[in-house]
Formats: sequence, C-alpha cells, structure tokens
Amino acid sequence: MTEDKNKKTEKAQKINGVRGMNDLLPADAAQWAHLEHVLRDLTRAYGYEFLRTPIVEATAVFQRGIGEVTDIVEKEMYSFEDRLNGEQLTLRPEGTAAIVRSVIENNLLYEGPKRLWYTGPMFRHERPQRGRYRQFHQFGVEAMGFAGPDVDAEIILMGQRLWDELGLKGVRLEINSLGQADERALHRAALVKYFEQNAVQLDDDSQRRLLTNPLRILDSKNPVMQALIEGAPRLLDFLGDESLKHFNAVQSLLKANNIPCKINPRLVRGLDYYNLTVFEWVTDELGAQGTIAGGGRYDPLIERMGGKAAPACGWAMGMERVLELMKVSGSLPDTVPGCDIFVLHQGGETLIAAMIIAERLRSAGIDTILFCPPDGQSASFKSQMKKADASGASYAVIIGPDELAKNEAQLKDLRSSGDQQAVALDQVLEAVIDALVGASE
Repeated sequence: MTEDKNKKTEKAQKINGVRGMNDLLPADAAQWAHLEHVLRDLTRAYGYEFLRTPIVEATAVFQRGIGEVTDIVEKEMYSFEDRLNGEQLTLRPEGTAAIVRSVIENNLLYEGPKRLWYTGPMFRHERPQRGRYRQFHQFGVEAMGFAGPDVDAEIILMGQRLWDELGLKGVRLEINSLGQADERALHRAALVKYFEQNAVQLDDDSQRRLLTNPLRILDSKNPVMQALIEGAPRLLDFLGDESLKHFNAVQSLLKANNIPCKINPRLVRGLDYYNLTVFEWVTDELGAQGTIAGGGRYDPLIERMGGKAAPACGWAMGMERVLELMKVSGSLPDTVPGCDIFVLHQGGETLIAAMIIAERLRSAGIDTILFCPPDGQSASFKSQMKKADASGASYAVIIGPDELAKNEAQLKDLRSSGDQQAVALDQVLEAVIDALVGASE
C-alpha cells in the first residue's frame, strides 16, 4: 500500500524546464515569426544562401575553432561523452565554427566564394540574465572566400539595414582592427609587459588571462580596472601599412553609405579566430548586456580547422536580445494575426457539413478554425460566437440544424458591419472569397 502511495506521489511531482532554457509560447510566436520573416528577406536581398548544421558537433570543432583558452570552451560549453562510442561531443555554443566545419567537409568553396547564413539554438552554461539564456537563438551571416574590405563593409551595411527595418533605436556601431598575427604578437608582448608591471591592480580573472589570453583583459567589464585598461598599449599603434589600408578602406565605404561608427581601440571580441576588422553593435537600452550583435574578419580559421586557406568574415546576433530591444523600442507587432474564418456548428450532421466546408476553405488558402468543444459536447452558438470573436477571425460561417435543413449556412461579418447573410452550402467558398476581397479593398 505504501509503495502504491509513493508511486502516486511521484507521478504528481511537477517537472520544470531547465533554468535558462525557455519555452516559446503561442503568445510570443508572432513576434519571432516577424523577426524571422525580416531576416529571410534581408539575406535574400544580399544573395546569401541558408546552411543548417547539427546542434551537436564533435568537441574538437569548438576547441580548435573558438580556441581552448576562451571562456566559452573553458567554462561554458555543454560537453559530454557519447556512451555508445566514447566520442567527445558538444552542444554548439556558437555558429561560425560549425559552419566552417561544414564548408570544409562538403567542399563548398570549390566553385568559388560563398555567402551563407544560418539560424538556430545555441547553448552556453552561464548565468541567465536579461536577453541572455543558456539556450539562446542566434542568427548569423558568413561571407567566405572574399578578401577585400568591400565585403567587410557589405556585412556591416547588412546589419544596419536590419536595425532600420526592425525599427530599433539607439543602436551604435563600434569598430576596430586586430591586424595580423605578427602585429598582434608585438602588441601582446607590450601588453603582457604593461600588465605585469601593474599586476597588483589585476583582478583574479585578469591574472589568469595574463598567462593565457592577455588580449581578453581589454574586454574586462570590471569598473575598478577601467583606468588601467585605458592606459594599456593600443593595438592600432602596432598595425602595419596593409592592415591600416584595409581598415581605412572599410571606414571609407561606411562613410560613403552614411553609416556612422566609432573606433573603439579596446574592442577585441571574445573568440580567438578574428583578424583585421572587428565590430559590434551596442545599445544602452538593455542594461549591462549592451552588445546585441558583433563579428568581423576571420581569415585564419578555415585553414586552422583543416581546410584550404581562404579569407572569411561574418557577424552574428542573439535573437532574444534583439527581440528584447524591439520591445523597448516599441517596434514589436502588437497582436497575433487572426484567422480568416471561424466555423460554428451544433454537432452531429452539422459537424460533418462544417468540417467539409472548413477543409474546402483551407484548400483555397483561407485560414480557418473549426469549433471543437473541449468536452466533446455541443455548445451554444452564443458561447461559440465568443470564441469566434476572440480568435480574431474576420467572418464566421454558421451551420445549425435549421441552416442544414435548408442546405445553407450563415456568413456573419465579425469585424465591421456585423451583417449576416444566408448562403447556399455549395456557394460558401465563393461568398467567403468575395467578402474577404471586399474587406481588403
């Protein structure tokens, strides 16, 4: 008896979702659909093709692609061993390394450069906060096989066009150049020397980075360290002629297209694979999480991951963060779009006729909801009409016993006049089309 009671208790326990991994509820689906629609139009306008990669990749993809001494690889990745074959696997924490793996594996650059885009869920084990979650959704573009500053500028223009079309306010562009490996090496040596001379002012995280990735110290958000960081050697002062030429050309192209930007010499990005141009779009509207998108050039990455050397650049954004900013900017769609037709009936033979009509309407491309009673029993037309009105439908098609006996239905305007007219059952489709066309004129 006690065992049965325990089983009942166990079944009654509530199971919650994983912290920081959220459901997309119907009330929010229209907002996501709106953003996804804008993104599809944007990528099509610039000639980018869609590429989808698996959610799970070999851990080595990110260790080699992102860098083993980055915060993502060291502290944030969801990695595990495949119990069947012992393979080390990881839930993807970002999109670029996986895209590069796919491009190499499928030899996509064989016929020339590619413009690609992707979207999907990413996973990082970090403290959930506003617009930042353990499962988040990323959109990104990657232009591979293009070496010139024109493509750097193009992808930045692409981002600016997106913010304009989404109606975002207060988004600023910051850019920098990381130069090439030899230039960064000289800067790194000067940086290490500077921070070693001021080691007592470094926090614990920066002391660890001093031995592994000192450039990341410049990205510290610790307010106590900002004065020290401001006095550090600047990478821009170590750039050679070619790197400066590339950076100046990008700025000239942005200026010619009326895109304002701020040079931020402390902008380093969080991943190891960048060189030359790097950039971020930032806002003051989301508190501490001010960066909504970022990217840059990563020419060494394809060869580093085992492919034939090829230049590349791209950027990515967190979709939750952009949606949050759209909310703050007041540019989110207000309501979920309603259906076209709501079909009411009284069960029995009227249900059969109603279902036939509903399918006929859907076959003609007309969005239609058929009333289905929650308890399986018929409901009054009054209660059904409340549901029809709440659905957002433009018109109701009503089939009761009296209508069925006359081989007809009632077509009722739910949004403007409230008028209702009798229509022969075999003429409902034509009457609905005429009504919808008339309402749109």
